[in-house]
Amino acid sequence: MTVNEFSKKYELTPLSLGENIEIHGGFTGDLLSWVMANARENNAWFTVMGNINAVAVASLNEIACIVMCQDSNMMPDALEKAKEECINVFSTKKSCFEMCGLLYNELNK
Repeated sequence: MTVNEFSKKYELTPLSLGENIEIHGGFTGDLLSWVMANARENNAWFTVMGNINAVAVASLNEIACIVMCQDSNMMPDALEKAKEECINVFSTKKSCFEMCGLLYNELNK
């Protein structure tokens, strides 16, 4: 499933759009060092961490997209950097738990 397919199917609000990357898995976490060590390339990252360091981690790990869960906000400077780096960022009212479950079900059909 691609980032665009996932975001449309689950009505994610786009904040920054980059490439329409194929999602291979998901990762949930807010401790950036843990995400940096454990999230994999082409993962969708479900978080509430919206600072500029989150964008750096997403770029470093080649994350498919960041999904800001539970109506959390990305800081303006972080969102600007995400746009510069062409990193997909979305927001949703759903929890990280719910979003992981939805992605898991999609990838394991």
